[in-house]
Amino acid sequence: MGWVGDHGEADREASQPLTAAAVPKDDYNIAYIIFFILGAGFLLPWNSFISAVDYFDVLYPNSHVDRVFSLAYMVPCFTFLLILTFYGQKYSSRLRINTGLFVFLAVFILVPVMDEVWITGSKGTKTTHVMTVAAACVLGLCDALVQGSLVGAAGELPERYMQALFAGTAASGVLASLLRVITKASMSQTVRGLRLSADVYFIVTGIFLLICLFSYNLVYKLPIMLHYNSMKIGAMESTLSTGGPRNVSELGLKMDTTEISLVTTLDSELTNFAKPVSYWHVWSQIQWLAISVAMLYVITLTIFPGYISEDVHSAFFGDWYPVLLIATYNSGDLTGKILTSVYMLENQSFMVRACFGRIIFIPLFYAIIHGPAIFRTEAPVFLLTFLLGLSNGYLTSVVMIVAPKNVSILEAETAGIIMTLFLATGLCSGSLLGWVWII
Repeated sequence: MGWVGDHGEADREASQPLTAAAVPKDDYNIAYIIFFILGAGFLLPWNSFISAVDYFDVLYPNSHVDRVFSLAYMVPCFTFLLILTFYGQKYSSRLRINTGLFVFLAVFILVPVMDEVWITGSKGTKTTHVMTVAAACVLGLCDALVQGSLVGAAGELPERYMQALFAGTAASGVLASLLRVITKASMSQTVRGLRLSADVYFIVTGIFLLICLFSYNLVYKLPIMLHYNSMKIGAMESTLSTGGPRNVSELGLKMDTTEISLVTTLDSELTNFAKPVSYWHVWSQIQWLAISVAMLYVITLTIFPGYISEDVHSAFFGDWYPVLLIATYNSGDLTGKILTSVYMLENQSFMVRACFGRIIFIPLFYAIIHGPAIFRTEAPVFLLTFLLGLSNGYLTSVVMIVAPKNVSILEAETAGIIMTLFLATGLCSGSLLGWVWII
């Protein structure tokens, strides 16, 4: 175990002279902030859909909306990630990410338009229900385009940027929940008021996605990003030469000790990559971390959001109950991901055991419905939901930060893609198992 903080790294970067050999300073933490925004952006579509459960439940009652959305989103996401794992590198990551963000934006323009144009009564139609589920499928495909590439890109950078990315993913849940609470509370508590609040909610989400699109195209112009990209290009060019590099200095990169630690001692590893990156070679180094992140999300998605939004009820909170429980989960998830900037678990064996140990949540949540009366009150549900989010957030962050650092800089993007694929595998499997609660 070890303590991780940003101040020491920032001070070291600031003390370096701004030369071609030094790591440029991330002025005002702009790159860090952009990765945080992008993390919020690529999960905001998913969080926005599930946080609007009250709206969709009114339009499409008895259709198990959140469970349907989970499958409609996660299955295409997993399938497309699997394809991209082997064929996606034919297209640049910038093309994949820009395409995904643009389609995200288009969907969030479509949803309020559909509400105003096609829905005339208090209920949705079969056509609008199919269109809404199809929109969730499209969002899942775009998630695959954006998430794998962003995680791969962050994996090539110092770990603080991966932490920023995953803190952003947690913030997206809190942002979606907070935005839904504000819009719902600010409108009249009627069907028309509910629909109007949802329209405003989706439009604001679209504006945030537009900001993400702009931010992404800005970040690669920053000096710190240009530095690490040139370092990667230099490594690739050297390994394609006849003899390959003998040491880091032959790459024309006069790195200090901080940089050498950040790229996993290139001296000893670059000579192994005169050929394309092998997925099996990367897999052999991160396999247990990949399996762990899959298990992590199998457990989480078995419970959240379907169980939270459908299976527990409160006479006191009424239709606010699922909205508040989802906000509680998202707050725990954000707290867990922020904690990695303060304390970073380094024992990988313990990480794996902790991911599998979360299976205890399944009998605990089962007891909320079928256990003693004291468990069936609101307080235990809120507490368990927060702990579910807290453990999910922290363990996701540490596992995803550590995995790309187990391999060389040339393999980091591949490691990120593999980890994202297994994360999606857990999401997809958990979404399927979530239906077991209603059998």
